[in-house]
Amino acid sequence: MAKPPLEKRHQPSGLNSSFNGDRLVFADYVARNRNMLRRAHAGAADLEKIVDGNTPFELQPPPGFSPGQQKPYRRGVLLTHGLSDSPYSMRHLAAFFQQNGFRVMTVLLPGHGTQPGDLLDVTWQEWAKTVAYGAYKLAEEVDEVYLAGYSTGATLSVYHSLRDSRVRGLFLFSPALKITRRAAFANLHKLYSWLIPSARWVDIKPDLDIYKYESFTRNAAAQTYALTRELGRKLQEHRLDIPVFIAASADDMTVKTSVIFEFTKHACPPSSRVVIYTTEPEKFPRDFPADKLELVNSVFPAQKILSSAHTAIVLPPEDRHYGINGEYSNYMHYYPDDMEKYAACLEHPEQDFQGEITEKNLEAGILRRLMYNPNFAALKVSMQRFIDQLP
Repeated sequence: MAKPPLEKRHQPSGLNSSFNGDRLVFADYVARNRNMLRRAHAGAADLEKIVDGNTPFELQPPPGFSPGQQKPYRRGVLLTHGLSDSPYSMRHLAAFFQQNGFRVMTVLLPGHGTQPGDLLDVTWQEWAKTVAYGAYKLAEEVDEVYLAGYSTGATLSVYHSLRDSRVRGLFLFSPALKITRRAAFANLHKLYSWLIPSARWVDIKPDLDIYKYESFTRNAAAQTYALTRELGRKLQEHRLDIPVFIAASADDMTVKTSVIFEFTKHACPPSSRVVIYTTEPEKFPRDFPADKLELVNSVFPAQKILSSAHTAIVLPPEDRHYGINGEYSNYMHYYPDDMEKYAACLEHPEQDFQGEITEKNLEAGILRRLMYNPNFAALKVSMQRFIDQLP
């Protein structure tokens, strides 16, 4: 089927293609991005809601936690969202870290939060600059710097940790440590996309989600692949000797979860921990240290949940946008090739299965891609145990 036509949102906005922090204090960085997002979404019906969800933010720990020895706070964490995503996805993790005494900062990656066309020309180096800025600002206020990231944000967090000795640990969710080699050729479109602009896109979708792009550029895939290649080279040169917490779905259709085991066995110290959501625990490596691995059931028949998903790790069931009763449902895998199923999803969402968009799950019936973690409360317990064991 031919791709849907391109629209204005599929062009660069001219507002967010590169890092815009410079030497700003963090509060001014947040304010600059808020103003930029207000311009990008001017005229939108839910302007304040859209701007609030896409704007980077910061949190201070509540009273009662010991201050740092040399800085105002003992611990701080920088949270980085994933590809095509926004800081909205980091809100519940941010609240968890705040409750555990962390100073929290989040960033907005260049190309994100505005419109999908801003990912046409962005480079991963601009994303890395943004994370470096956030880590630098956090280090000004805390004795111990931690990085947390989702998907590509996790990749960027690992990459920065290899360049910054101040980083004391990592929290990685659905980490994009390796993606398909097909992404390496994603920018070959440049040979002919001047003639066929739609060739610059992997997917052209309705973009109904106000906190995450649904349309997806080939350049975004190519940049992520280049980042993972560079990270692989860095990991061969430098051992990662800080504790790492990882949570991921075994059924992930976006990134290669199997790489996590090699990464954790060879690159991380014994204090690292891995949480895997799975339907088939018997398939996991028997040589992986049992005290490092927590296998969690990802099937909930009563809720018609068939498995976990790449998109289902960092948000709880009660999330107002993506949760059980959330205002957004993800059926984009049916658009535009199967508009009959796409329409059926919109009409009777309560009848749908949920899970990752695997071939097996799609055969079960009408499927929504799962956007929340039914085990989020247990995930917080696992993270709490990991934090309690930090030096």
